[in-house]
Amino acid sequence: MTALQACLAAIVGSTQVLTAEAEMAPYLCDWRGRYRGAALCVVRPGSSAEAARVVACCAAAGVALVPQGGNTGLVGGATPLGPAACPRGEVLVSLARLNKIRALDLDNNTITVEAGCILQQVQEAAAAAGRLFPLSLAAEGSATIGGNLSTNAGGVQVLRYGNMRELTLGLEVVLADGRIWNGLRGLRKDNTGYDLKHLFIGAEGTLGLITCAVLKLFPQPVTHATAWVAVPDPAAAVALLGRLRGRCGERISAFEIIGRTALELVVRHIPGSRDPLTGVHAWQALVELSDTLAGFDLDAALETLLAEEIEAGRVVDAAIAQSQAQAAALWQLRENISEAQKIEGISIKHDISVPVSSIAEFIARADEALLLRFPGVRIVCFGHIGDGNLHYNLSKPAALANADFLAQTEAVNLIVHDLADELSGSISAEHGLGQLKRAEILRYKSAVEMDLLRGVKQMLDPAGLMNPGKML
Repeated sequence: MTALQACLAAIVGSTQVLTAEAEMAPYLCDWRGRYRGAALCVVRPGSSAEAARVVACCAAAGVALVPQGGNTGLVGGATPLGPAACPRGEVLVSLARLNKIRALDLDNNTITVEAGCILQQVQEAAAAAGRLFPLSLAAEGSATIGGNLSTNAGGVQVLRYGNMRELTLGLEVVLADGRIWNGLRGLRKDNTGYDLKHLFIGAEGTLGLITCAVLKLFPQPVTHATAWVAVPDPAAAVALLGRLRGRCGERISAFEIIGRTALELVVRHIPGSRDPLTGVHAWQALVELSDTLAGFDLDAALETLLAEEIEAGRVVDAAIAQSQAQAAALWQLRENISEAQKIEGISIKHDISVPVSSIAEFIARADEALLLRFPGVRIVCFGHIGDGNLHYNLSKPAALANADFLAQTEAVNLIVHDLADELSGSISAEHGLGQLKRAEILRYKSAVEMDLLRGVKQMLDPAGLMNPGKML
């Protein structure tokens, strides 16, 4: 055992410092299998105080730290770089043991949770108290709150409730020198200086180690209406969203778009999946309404509107879930797209956002440019149309052809990301930059903006030991 490992073991206990190759292996590879790293050890602190001492120990030794939550990220943000990039090595800090719900304040509608809490655990704790924590995403059974915060996760209900930045009132953070900043305040109004929590949300662990958060809760909806809707094209989906908003207002909790290819992958690879509609439709929307008023008939409201849309020719077909089980089955079609893609093979993934008004233009122009440059490319497009976030993924159906296509990743990214930028969008809507896009972002952010980002990093982590090589 090295001196550093001995120092860490004295803090957390020897059983919580993993050094064997087999023990560390699950922590050193990202979910997609794209990035594999190496670490001096994996350390698992059990409290914020232990996490602070771990950081101080590594800082004294001049060794970098890589924070990790549920390891469900898609850009390599929680995977060590390895000895070539970090000659002194890296310590992977798993926050999985920081999994306590510290407080539930129903009068203030807040819940205080540690970073290692699994998202689903927080959802269930809120529901048991008659409240809603609205962040919802496909990996909610394994993703942790710390990771959600570090990537400013969005999910399917952003258009109604906002992303993690908007759902967070306070943070507790271990700084790069081992000090703890206690910003666990459940205040909705506090004009006493810079709002420091926003520096750490979305920072991917490059500025500090988030250990706890105060999150907003909302009234628990008691009625829901869910529909699978076939539309002629993305422009029709955007128009339908606008008419739904005009009729139903804030009752719209989710509005997803799913291209035909995405649906076919799920039906092919996920047992029990089937197309909810007859016929073959190029584009589908998954719509969910919810309300806290038991007396409001959401199903009837949605059925009436969709009937009008079908009669006007703006919607091709629709199916409204008649039970919770049917609604869950519709959501499984959407939530299993990433898993189905993983089974199918590696693809070039994009997580872009554009103004909602530009979604149809982005899809049309990106499709045209990519099919012209790469004939036969398979386009899997789906996402959160209500907030302008599209997952736009590309591959070739045949494995050998796909291997050649993957070698063209840089050229593919250039087409997709240049177009998103032209339309005043972003090349990363909710997954972060990680290792995947840390160099590419230089093309799209101004020199002034990059100087500001680097200045913040230099101030909070002057030695560059917090998750090096990620984002910046």
